[in-house]
Amino acid sequence: QVQLVESGGAVVQAGNSLKLSCAATGGTFSNYFMAWFRQAPGKEREFVATIGWGNSYTHYAESVKGRFAISRDNFDNLLYLEMNSLQPGDTARYYCAASREYASVRESAYDYWGQGTQVTVSS
Repeated sequence: QVQLVESGGAVVQAGNSLKLSCAATGGTFSNYFMAWFRQAPGKEREFVATIGWGNSYTHYAESVKGRFAISRDNFDNLLYLEMNSLQPGDTARYYCAASREYASVRESAYDYWGQGTQVTVSS
């Protein structure tokens, strides 16, 4: 079973950048497809980005494409989300998730979830 712990959330001003990390333990990290989701207050959790076993396959939500970059380090069992040009609309709790089967935009595809890290973007 994989345990996921996110970090790096903060309060930042619009236009700034932030890098989130997700540390994985308890499993073979390189065997899992990974993703980031986010949930804003009063809204449903939504897909942000997903990555294949290596760094060759990535897919992004339209709202973050060109601003966010997902990557992974299979040696240190870390998942990253580099966020640039942050906007108030990016304010949310960000979750990392792991799937044994495939990379997907659907929450139901993911077997393990972290507790999340809060990102707040002020205007």
